[in-house]
Amino acid sequence: MLAALLGLTFAMPASAQWKWRDKSGQTQYSDLAPPAGTPDRDILQRPGANALRGAPSPAVPASAASGTPALTPKSADPELEARRKKAEQEAADKKKAEDAKIAAARAENCSRAQAQLRTIDSGMRMARINAKGERVFLDEAARAAEAQRTREVIASECR
Repeated sequence: MLAALLGLTFAMPASAQWKWRDKSGQTQYSDLAPPAGTPDRDILQRPGANALRGAPSPAVPASAASGTPALTPKSADPELEARRKKAEQEAADKKKAEDAKIAAARAENCSRAQAQLRTIDSGMRMARINAKGERVFLDEAARAAEAQRTREVIASECR
């Protein structure tokens, strides 16, 4: 009985072996999973508790056989799921606040551009300060260029 127990003890590490056929048809044995891309039909044995009894082990997902972690169900850990939902909610709230901030800036730019265009179209005399600090009045060409630039701002900001 002791000899059988010892024999079984020494056989346990051998049962935790992968057995598969490689591309050339040779049978391979390893304690590591077969290389990625090995078809399931070529995997002859997977490590597991059933391997000791000689029964085939249950099918392992391809992601586990290739060494990549499999996706766990979302409800596996309630605390982890709650943290994930909280993080998603915070990210959504942050994006919503950023979108609202951008929308407010666009609305402000739109209203300023519309007011500027009304001023330009009113025909009122307009002046600018040049680089020397002198007041320079806009002629018709400068007024038309400023009106065109303002219309472009309105087209981009007032959507």
